[in-house]
Amino acid sequence: MADYEIPPPEPKEIDEKNWLELQHFIDRAVLRGHPSGDERCRNCLYYLDTDADLTYCWHPQIRILVGENWWCQWWEAIPEE
Repeated sequence: MADYEIPPPEPKEIDEKNWLELQHFIDRAVLRGHPSGDERCRNCLYYLDTDADLTYCWHPQIRILVGENWWCQWWEAIPEE
């Protein structure tokens, strides 16, 4: 067992499929990995957990994990109560 080496990671067929599927989200959503001015996922209505650096976006057009400083064209301000 001591001679066993873990092989280097390689993408699987499912990874290629997921990438192609997610690429459509990126193209359609104008999804960016950086904010647009003061607009960022963290202060968007659809950012599920505003205390998390990475959380789920529940906008009907996206519905994926996003980072707090990302931005997309469907950004919407959180309503003031």
